[in-house]
Amino acid sequence: MLAARWHPPSYDIRVENVPVPQIEDPDDAVVKVTLAGLCGSDLHIYRGQQPITKVHITGHEFIGEVVKLGSNYGPNAARSTSGRPNLYATLSVGDKVVAPFTVNCGECHVCRLGYTGRCPVGALFGSPKLDGGQAQYVRVPKAGGTLYNLSSPASWSSALTATSDVETLLENISDSSLLLLSDILPTGVFAATQLLAHPKVQPMLTGRSWPSSLNPSSPTIDLGSGLLTQEDRLLTIAMIGLGPVGVCAAVALLDALVQKGLPYRIVAIDINQSRREKMEKVYEAIGSDGKGQNGEFVVQGLEEAKETVAKWTGDVGCTGVLEVVGNNSALTAAYDLARPFGVITSVGVHAPKNVPFTGQDLYNKNISFDFGRCPARAMFPMAFELLVKRQDVFGKVGTESSLIDRVVDIKQASEMYRAFDQGQVGKVLFDPWDQA
Repeated sequence: MLAARWHPPSYDIRVENVPVPQIEDPDDAVVKVTLAGLCGSDLHIYRGQQPITKVHITGHEFIGEVVKLGSNYGPNAARSTSGRPNLYATLSVGDKVVAPFTVNCGECHVCRLGYTGRCPVGALFGSPKLDGGQAQYVRVPKAGGTLYNLSSPASWSSALTATSDVETLLENISDSSLLLLSDILPTGVFAATQLLAHPKVQPMLTGRSWPSSLNPSSPTIDLGSGLLTQEDRLLTIAMIGLGPVGVCAAVALLDALVQKGLPYRIVAIDINQSRREKMEKVYEAIGSDGKGQNGEFVVQGLEEAKETVAKWTGDVGCTGVLEVVGNNSALTAAYDLARPFGVITSVGVHAPKNVPFTGQDLYNKNISFDFGRCPARAMFPMAFELLVKRQDVFGKVGTESSLIDRVVDIKQASEMYRAFDQGQVGKVLFDPWDQA
């Protein structure tokens, strides 16, 4: 089969013929890949920023069709007393599936809590530990806990299954947009969800001062100035990084704010002009149901954004900052933009370097940080619902307002990695079977 493989030490992607993967464990599945994505996270290995020397198949985003199943699948595989995910009983050859970027068993304590991205037996697709999906076929370990069955409404959120049948729903969703479920859309939803669920944001959401905002049944603390005003409740949020994940986070954040009926001011920041232009076009394309009439959204460079936040807040700073880049410059900017008692949610993949703060820096502003990997499998239902709602952004390819720039033959992988690394293209998908 054809596969894109990384060769050490850096900047070396080759499309090569390699053996088709086989079932190695009874919990495995083999998936025929129909589309695979090129993600910003792939660039960390591509650039040689990780201590890796093993040649391996790249890519952690893919959708496809199940072609082989291990012996642990079948109608009697997942009884209610077994503790095993239901997919071991229901998954069949021919099912259309999407995988999160990590393997997760779905049956351990960590997975049951919903923290699937840190399953103890997990592995990252497209790493030395597990070959990735930028290939014609991929082996999926622990597939019963990992895969999301697009052919079965049992996997979907109740809001979708209550109104749609399988055939009609899938007919209206482009395959290219379904690929976004592997990583960047769940990660965007995760970033927005973590920020809005943080205890320090609750005063703005509930209209009650802290700490009364944490317990609706507790009496409101009277600080001598009455209840929170509308101005007090106005959420000011900065987003740093407008690559594909950043765009997904923006769409998810806007949708959540509209659903909660919250007034907002958002400044979306990137140093790359083409990414800023893309974000502006995406925002224009979003229907009123996805951005409401009760907010302000601007796209700016960093220095202009600092001036905007200072003007909006009287030099106080942002309620929260989403950091979607994954480097120390972005973290420093996030710290500078955040208010005292502010929240910084970082979903960018960071290199093995110390963060640019001292304990005293964090203490002096009462800053809270959330770092880390999205539990993508746990986020699938929420992400899928947003995907269906926002086909005006996610369902197109190659337009000014579409998140996906192009779909290309996998034989172009080497060139696309180079162009993506240099900011010359946006989100790229590989078709492993287009040999035109």
